[in-house]
Amino acid sequence: MTRVKRGYTARRRRKGIRLFASTFIGAHSRLTRTSTQQRMRALVSSHRDRSRKKRDFRRLWITRINAVTRTRENRVSYSYSRFIHNLYKKQLLLNRKILAQIALSNKICFDTISNKIINQ
Repeated sequence: MTRVKRGYTARRRRKGIRLFASTFIGAHSRLTRTSTQQRMRALVSSHRDRSRKKRDFRRLWITRINAVTRTRENRVSYSYSRFIHNLYKKQLLLNRKILAQIALSNKICFDTISNKIINQ
């Protein structure tokens, strides 16, 4: 059997890992074994945090909507859960992201939506 020289293959594999880990600090960017471990750890964290980000933004939107529904001047204030329940009952299907943007930027429009839910 002929001799296989793996220099190019191994170097190419390590180069890819090093490029990925080039922004890491210390031995994590210089040593092959530790940079491989850090790369796996970074990929796991990024995968986990992609779904975490969605969860965090949903929590933020809910908090913003709740803050606006609770602090309404000269009107009956009610909770976020009751607001969303009435929203679905009246079939005004606005998602939480849009509702949070409306609540922050245009409170008059948000009050109109709230009044429409209450009065109908």
